[in-house]
Amino acid sequence: MSAVLPPAAAPRTSRGARLREVLRDMLSRPSGAVGLFLVSLHLLVAITSPWLVPHDFKAISATLILVPPDAAHWFGTDQLGRDVLTRTLLGGREAILVTLVATPLAVAWGGFLGIYLGLVGGRLDDVLMRVVDAFLALPWILKMLLLIVTFGTGIGVLIPTLAVFYGIPVIRIARAAAHNVVARDYVLAARARGHGRFSIIANELFPNVLDALMVEGAMRWSWMLLAFSSLSFLGFGVSPPTPDWGLMIADSRSFLPIAPWAGLYPIVALSSLIIGINLTADALAKALGVDRAQKAPI
Repeated sequence: MSAVLPPAAAPRTSRGARLREVLRDMLSRPSGAVGLFLVSLHLLVAITSPWLVPHDFKAISATLILVPPDAAHWFGTDQLGRDVLTRTLLGGREAILVTLVATPLAVAWGGFLGIYLGLVGGRLDDVLMRVVDAFLALPWILKMLLLIVTFGTGIGVLIPTLAVFYGIPVIRIARAAAHNVVARDYVLAARARGHGRFSIIANELFPNVLDALMVEGAMRWSWMLLAFSSLSFLGFGVSPPTPDWGLMIADSRSFLPIAPWAGLYPIVALSSLIIGINLTADALAKALGVDRAQKAPI
């Protein structure tokens, strides 16, 4: 009598294959293809711009003030005679660097706390979520300016400030995603086997909410870029003469009626990056099957 063999387990998709599948899905959508192109272009320019710029970003000239675009200065010059093309190419480096570091930090700590609250529930969940609600009810710019005025500017202050402020909304997203997983059979089975909370978070909850956190991280990146540029515009971000899009827009706003090119190009650069990130985030959400309109439980 021949033995009955158990059915073969379905092969698990490797991470590399999963990534390729998601990328193909994103590229198959016009919004995803455009978004990935814009984001990739900005990242490439940020990396290579020190070798691409035609002039010194600090060089000023009293004879070249507000010169329109010409063969020597393709984007014209600003109110100090500095080359706008050079400063536009370099203007995204600080913003991209700061936000690319702050975004994973925000998603990491906010995601972990949200998953933990979604698992344990109870009084701790109620108290902390009311604190989160109260924090989110206040204007973000006032809270951020308070910290920056207190501790000063610079990358060492901006990165943790952005990570803390933009990690708090992630708590709600991660908690909502965890709520949808906590009642599943495999989580109940892990609890029945005596697994601890951190083991359940690492092995059962985190892998199943990772897609939602990835999409949320992409959105937080675009909002952090806007916040960073807004702080620079107000004089609390990058310090002159370091080129930055927000600072360039602030410096040129008085000259827009007579020399629009000085502020137009940094506006286009910042806007195209934000649009690219948002399009990428939307395509990523569709590729992963994440419903961004889902509301978090109270």
